Amino acid sequence: MTDHAARMARILETHQDVVHVGGSTEALIKRDELLVLGAHADAVHEQARQWVDSREDFAELGVSRLRLRAGAGVDAADLTHSLRGGAGAHRRTSVTPNHVMSGAPNWTGGPFGAPTPAADLPAPVDAEGGGRRATIGILDTGIDPHPWFAEADWYQACTETEHEDLDPASEDDLESDSGHGTFIAGVILQHAPGTYLRVQRVLGTDGVTDELELLHGLRRLHARAAAESNRLDVLNLSLGCFTFDDRPSPVLADAFARVARHSVIVAAAGNHSSDRPYWPAALKDVVAVAALAQADTDGPERASFSNYGWWVDASAPGEKVSSSFLTHGRENGEDFHGFATWSGTSFAAPYVAGKIAALMSAKDMTARDALSELLDPANTRIPDLGVVVASDGR
Repeated sequence: MTDHAARMARILETHQDVVHVGGSTEALIKRDELLVLGAHADAVHEQARQWVDSREDFAELGVSRLRLRAGAGVDAADLTHSLRGGAGAHRRTSVTPNHVMSGAPNWTGGPFGAPTPAADLPAPVDAEGGGRRATIGILDTGIDPHPWFAEADWYQACTETEHEDLDPASEDDLESDSGHGTFIAGVILQHAPGTYLRVQRVLGTDGVTDELELLHGLRRLHARAAAESNRLDVLNLSLGCFTFDDRPSPVLADAFARVARHSVIVAAAGNHSSDRPYWPAALKDVVAVAALAQADTDGPERASFSNYGWWVDASAPGEKVSSSFLTHGRENGEDFHGFATWSGTSFAAPYVAGKIAALMSAKDMTARDALSELLDPANTRIPDLGVVVASDGR
């Protein structure tokens, strides 16, 4: 059994409300749930009334959830296909199954699978440039205390609900995504130490969430920023999923199109060594980031686990990355003391986010202008991997 198959089996075992959609476009979805944009909710509810058990309207999200009757004999993916008009139809009805999403560290096995303890790294030091201080939002597993940022203003502002849900007394091995958000924060800070991070927990330590929970997390993130009259320059999403039909979820597409009006969105391209579109990275309003293998004299190359394709915008180092991690916990019998080495497109995405923040600070430019400079077509480009973003400025 491959590590991907093992992880899927584990998710299905521990999350009884998740089902596997098989076939060439396999995906994981929440059992008997449909999500609908609010403008279409009444029409979809009426069309599917014979199968619907209940409806919840989330006015603050502009989304409704329809729960199908257990035992109604209808599959959420098949019903979605029918409600959209069947094969070949232009999607006019914004309805989707509630896809299950996960963090994107690499779990393909070999030497790159789980995090390993690393030697202490020097704390990033802010150069105190005269440019802008970027604010980056991180929707992930939350944040854990770490010497790098224990005294930082952004960390001091974090509440209990933004911290990772960990059991420091546990003698068991860490869950698959424990420390994921803390690691991502460190990747960003290594490139832009003065960045203000705004953290929101949407993933459990097993790295699992779903579309609706992601949207709730996004709303909470923006609500906190608005309450402090603070902008969100960049949003980092080191998570994602495949969809049952390889088309974008209309619910996510609508939400992130609205976010993209004011913020740059950077997302991991996924770790299945596949060219299938991985969402939300593949959305047109999102910068999809693939992972590069460790530096090689022959030039940049795709990491073996990284997804790729026409929809990828950029690639960055994502293999054997070292960063901040948990100051406690065990994995395969090894103790962690605040630092780890890990691989995945999860860590290529914050590399790009950190580079955007660094340019904002160094050149006093907006996030959009920084992104344009970073992804300048004159820079090195690799087919199906986009523009190479690396420390040597390529």
